[in-house]
Amino acid sequence: MLDKKKIKEKLEAERDTLFGELRDMGKLNTDTGEWEATPEELDFPESDQNDMADRFENFEARSSMIKTLGPRLNNILRAIKGLNRESFGKCDVCKKDIEMARLEANPAARTCKKHLES
Repeated sequence: MLDKKKIKEKLEAERDTLFGELRDMGKLNTDTGEWEATPEELDFPESDQNDMADRFENFEARSSMIKTLGPRLNNILRAIKGLNRESFGKCDVCKKDIEMARLEANPAARTCKKHLES
């Protein structure tokens, strides 16, 4: 049986972790609702091209992580919002129950294993 309380706790814990990670790397653009990377703050002025290159490389890494974490956060928020719906835990494709092991591993899963790539 689907333990929605346990799933909610897992979703909320992951949500909080993702918010923290995203805040460390960027900021939420309130106009678009998208997370945007921000450059790492330095305690000293950039002194040479190597420092500037390192800072740019770090910014690119932050941007890449945000592109991964932002959508994951959106899936978590969608799952929390839909937790009390009758359709929660049902595959978006075939409408059958999502496997319990899959929901335990990924409480925001929207498809069963058969439709994982859909």
